[in-house]
Amino acid sequence: MAQNRSAPIVIYFLLGLLSVDIYGNSGSDYWPVWRGPDGTGTASKGNPPLTWSETENIKWKTKLPGKGFSSPVVWGDKVFFQTSIKTDKKVTDSDLGDAAYVHKFDVVCVDRGTGKILWQRTAREEKPHEKHGRGNSFASYSPVTDGKYVWAGFGSHGLHCYDVDGNGKWSVDLGRMKTDDEIGGASSPVLAGQAVIVVMDHMADSTITAVNKETGKIIWRKGRDEETGWATPVAAEVNGKLQVITSSDNRVRSYDVKTGEVIWECEGQTMNAIPTPVAGFGKVYCTSGFQGNILQAIELGRTGDLTGIDAISWEIKKNTPYISSPVLVGDKIYFCYGRRAAVSCYEAETGKVVFERQKLEGLKDIYASPVAAKDRIYFVGRDGKTAVIKHSKKFETLAVNTLDDKFDASPAIAGDEIFLKGKTYLYCIAKP
Repeated sequence: MAQNRSAPIVIYFLLGLLSVDIYGNSGSDYWPVWRGPDGTGTASKGNPPLTWSETENIKWKTKLPGKGFSSPVVWGDKVFFQTSIKTDKKVTDSDLGDAAYVHKFDVVCVDRGTGKILWQRTAREEKPHEKHGRGNSFASYSPVTDGKYVWAGFGSHGLHCYDVDGNGKWSVDLGRMKTDDEIGGASSPVLAGQAVIVVMDHMADSTITAVNKETGKIIWRKGRDEETGWATPVAAEVNGKLQVITSSDNRVRSYDVKTGEVIWECEGQTMNAIPTPVAGFGKVYCTSGFQGNILQAIELGRTGDLTGIDAISWEIKKNTPYISSPVLVGDKIYFCYGRRAAVSCYEAETGKVVFERQKLEGLKDIYASPVAAKDRIYFVGRDGKTAVIKHSKKFETLAVNTLDDKFDASPAIAGDEIFLKGKTYLYCIAKP
């Protein structure tokens, strides 16, 4: 699905506290994973513009190569994303559409100051073995970077590592995915300590794999009792133990990053669990919204089967998102309803309602996940409009901005800039 343009997530949390930026004092210049430095969707030190248009506050606008819903990530003076490029090499039946053609699966690096493409590397060139749904692409996965390396996963087309100057370091093939109704994949890799974690939930043998981030050697691989899934996992350090939390249809599970053993698990999500979990306040918030609605605030630090016990700190069964992920801002959690431009807000610690299903002016459908900076939350609609609301106890729209593009990828905020990746252009929005 289109949720994880959403890419990878790498965050560590201290039990009972707010999320901690593992990159140190980097919040003003970095957005290293698709949900930001602390994985909550918030840039605590960011201050991008409130308003923009095609003629206002556009620092640069760069034409995108190929097609892909990968979200951009930022480190220092570089912006990275993934794409797929259809070649003219047709190798099979025309009924397969784009999948009948050989594609280049590329990693792209753009100069943050100018928008110029610095390098573009083809990780794999081959024919896709299956199609993808209308709301997906062959490059819906997002990269992750630590400022030294960039890791890019393309599902059936491998996991690849480059240094930030574009030099290839290693590639590993983790097998082919057979997704339900050939919808395609979207779960991005996660950096957790020395491991890159890849979840491949599909209609054959679903797996979770830990790969050494420097060598590409497989550390461990475990089978999963899941069918097709799209949620990117989240890494968390709890009581000194690094774990990675996955959300899918059957169960939310937490794995020990060193051994791959399940630490805890919990039932309760709906079918097609797409949104990425968000952690803070000693909890992980897992949500889904297809053929039902659920948000579970699960206490970290527990072990075993948590289904139906008091480890579920609070839960709601309405208003939750189908595709986009929540954003945790201060003591509040915000999210959209289904694919609609209607936002709800709850107290993150207690689940108390702040406001529910407020319509975002001028927006219709939303695939992108919201992001936040200062006292503002940014919601990007598929039709090019971005609504900015105030982080407050009352719902208040501060601005509605319009660009001439279509958007499924989630934004990135670094310093005083916000990066919006459309279907045609990558925008850097900043005040002159």
